[in-house]
Amino acid sequence: MADQTHVLFVEDDDVIREATQLALERDGFAVTAMPDGLSGLEAFRANRPDIALLDVMVPGLDGVSLCRRIRDESTVPVIMLSARADSIDVVLGLEAGADDYVTKPFDGAVLVARIRAVLRRFGHAGGSATDGSATEAGGGTLTFGDLEIDTEGMEVRRAGLPVALTPTEMRLLLEFSSAPGTVLSRDKLLERVWDYGWGGDTRVVDVHVQRLRQKIGQDRIETVRGFGYKLKA
Repeated sequence: MADQTHVLFVEDDDVIREATQLALERDGFAVTAMPDGLSGLEAFRANRPDIALLDVMVPGLDGVSLCRRIRDESTVPVIMLSARADSIDVVLGLEAGADDYVTKPFDGAVLVARIRAVLRRFGHAGGSATDGSATEAGGGTLTFGDLEIDTEGMEVRRAGLPVALTPTEMRLLLEFSSAPGTVLSRDKLLERVWDYGWGGDTRVVDVHVQRLRQKIGQDRIETVRGFGYKLKA
């Protein structure tokens, strides 16, 4: 059906791929399931799915490399799947542009919940900035030094040049800009940006903050050791 959410699922294990596809389809998703990274990239370009689930260890083009290729072309949400929760694979996937990750083996209901949480974030990337320490430039635009945030148009400029942010990065920036100078803990950011109603892996926050710093300026977001991060007013 046209109104179904389309999921691209790349997984080389036949049993996991088929079982997960059936589970997602039972929950109302349309699924394109591919066994390797190269066919996954072709399917992405042909179908332009609403979200991509990529296993880290797939043949041909590994999941991290596939994520990078997708991110070069699109801001579509990406969830990485990894069997090694404590592995560098998790960080590599996030650094490549993934928005979240799920460790294997996973419960089908948990995977669906994480997919829906990511989709909610991408469907509602808005926020409001109300702290008076930011300079209000009119029309919903906030300025922090050379950084301009259009909270209505969802656009960011640095030194007059556009800054390309993924929806997750935009939500993170909006959280910081809503309370500049206020320290936000990693747990609070997980709750507000990643829609986690439970404790999650704070590496997700750390990697996204680092990615955001690379785009808006390394010194714009300050680390407050033992507490979290804050946007410099």
